[in-house]
Amino acid sequence: MPDKTAMKFFENLLNTVGPSGYEEEPAAVFRNYMEKFCDRVDTDVLGNTIGVLNPDAPFKVMLVGHYDEIGFQVTYISEDGYIWFRPNGGIDKLNVPASEVEIKTANGIVPGVIGKKPIHLLSDAEREKAVKLEDMWIDIGAENRKEAEKLVAIGDPVALKCNVKMLGKNRIMSKGLDDRVGAFVVAETVRQLAKRKINVGVYGVGSVQEELGYRGAIASCYNINPNVGIAIDVGFATDLPDVPKKKFGDVTLGKGPMIAKSADVNSVLRRKIIEAADKNKLPYQPVTAHRASGGTDASAIQLIRGGSASALISIPNRYMHSPVEICDLRDVDAAVKILTETIANFAGNEQFRPGLD
Repeated sequence: MPDKTAMKFFENLLNTVGPSGYEEEPAAVFRNYMEKFCDRVDTDVLGNTIGVLNPDAPFKVMLVGHYDEIGFQVTYISEDGYIWFRPNGGIDKLNVPASEVEIKTANGIVPGVIGKKPIHLLSDAEREKAVKLEDMWIDIGAENRKEAEKLVAIGDPVALKCNVKMLGKNRIMSKGLDDRVGAFVVAETVRQLAKRKINVGVYGVGSVQEELGYRGAIASCYNINPNVGIAIDVGFATDLPDVPKKKFGDVTLGKGPMIAKSADVNSVLRRKIIEAADKNKLPYQPVTAHRASGGTDASAIQLIRGGSASALISIPNRYMHSPVEICDLRDVDAAVKILTETIANFAGNEQFRPGLD
């Protein structure tokens, strides 16, 4: 399990407001932590944070987990003082009504709630339909537009309210576990590798704007030009009622991270990851990704410049893209150990050409 230092960092990372494109808060937490053990820490113009070990090594391994989160953006303030918004990332509109939110303004956080017409005032037909985002609003308690405009401006980003807490001994609940749990795994793997003798350069990236299409990972890959790139993200836990395992695989919280096999994954690199896990008796769940290609930063890593050997390790996640995502810290711990052992075993002259290794 993560130690007290690591858990404090994880909680601080989760307790930030950072919708895609507005990740200054999680970036600062990530950067301040990485500076304690990295040889160098940089932040680029997009907001990606890159912590480096052994920067002079010619062979480069990049780990990336994104710390942006889904959210909204203010588009209009009504005469009555209500805030209208658009989605920022892949929003599940079924989860949105009655959510508590935090609007990131020039003068700090303004709390609010997302409202809709009460069920008592809906027609029978309306009660059977999902409410459209355009029919919801944010209530910040303002009595009119003038009062609201003193607090909130058009374009201000909006995030779900910070709500991190432990559920039982091993499981953590929070908004934004997609994918701050991945950014946490990146940071902790780099911290563990800083204690080891390594033969390769390690580049731990907290990336931005993944929820808008891998934008941070693309820029980071182009800058670093890694030989190996491993994305750490969340994957769908299927240990829930009515989730078809025949379609999405058998994935259970607490049984280890998911090691994906798909077109986005280099077969040689995947084999080395599994060999490291097996040798050290670390738990994992072999899976196929939920699509043939795409959905995570791994698909971007694979194609930048002349291409990199890519892999995807996912932390099982319940209730993805909702305010109450749940992950298991045992899966997180195993992911850190698997990555640490994999990278510590690299000699720095590996070849990852499928069929020619």
